Amino acid sequence: MQLPVFDDVIAAHERIAPWIHRTPVLTSETFDQLSGAQLFFKCENFQKAGAFKARGATNAVFGLRPDQRAAGVATHSSGNHALSLSYAAGRRSIPCHVVMPHTAPQAKKDAVRGYGGEIIECEPSTSAREAAFTELERRTGADFVHPYNDPRVIAGQATCSREFMTQTEELDAVIAPIGGGGMLSGCCLTLSTIAPQVKIYGAEPRQADDAARSLHAGRLITDDAPQTVADGLKVPMKELTWQFVRQYVADILTVDEQAIIDAMKLVWQRMKIVIEPSCAVPVAAILANPSLFAGQRIGVIITGGNVDLDRLPWLNQEG
Repeated sequence: MQLPVFDDVIAAHERIAPWIHRTPVLTSETFDQLSGAQLFFKCENFQKAGAFKARGATNAVFGLRPDQRAAGVATHSSGNHALSLSYAAGRRSIPCHVVMPHTAPQAKKDAVRGYGGEIIECEPSTSAREAAFTELERRTGADFVHPYNDPRVIAGQATCSREFMTQTEELDAVIAPIGGGGMLSGCCLTLSTIAPQVKIYGAEPRQADDAARSLHAGRLITDDAPQTVADGLKVPMKELTWQFVRQYVADILTVDEQAIIDAMKLVWQRMKIVIEPSCAVPVAAILANPSLFAGQRIGVIITGGNVDLDRLPWLNQEG
């Protein structure tokens, strides 16, 4: 597979425009005071299907040739890519088949089914996902839309940072969570082309820190089944995303589980918006590294808001 280029991003933005939201950028005096920086939150929790992944999924689905439509699309995902691909497939009236770990949040499973997707459950590990998917692909013949290691998906995700740069001025840095690296790769693709002076940071749970270890070691390191409250960040990078990350990312900052939960709860309390644990990771990373960001204008990508309201992480700590 070839790496996408910026012309692919422009084409993707035109292709998906009728099917996605231009999401807002919010600010917060509270978080500016806590961080010592000016923070600008790109709120993809208000995106179609509740997550940025609607961008890449929609680009892939609406880029299919007419002869590919009958078999539909298929993927493996812990949640947001699954429901986003189901959303996009529904808009084009084609089948969508998804392998999901049985531990995925019920809210995300319900959303997949609500958009018309078929779920095949598996054990919660990367190897189990890929094995179950191989059988699904053989049975259906559907077009495989990888959650992040796909040029169409990366180009679609890159439209978020392209949009972001038209909504803000003179950012010093952008930070986004990283699991497989689709969003961060999209940031790399866009910013290296139109704003190369902007530093790019990733943020990752310390209990699922394979991307940070990869960047610091200079080689791709993968974990099979890490455990973290940030369920969207459990997957490892692949070849395409690793190429972007190793070339363009300044650093990947890690935070512990309590910091993630605290940051998530604080965003809910002070900004009055629903974000999922994965989105809280960059917020926690900024608060944990004040000297790195102090006095700067920082773009923070809030990647999604699909939360199981019956299993909020701070509720598990009560009593």
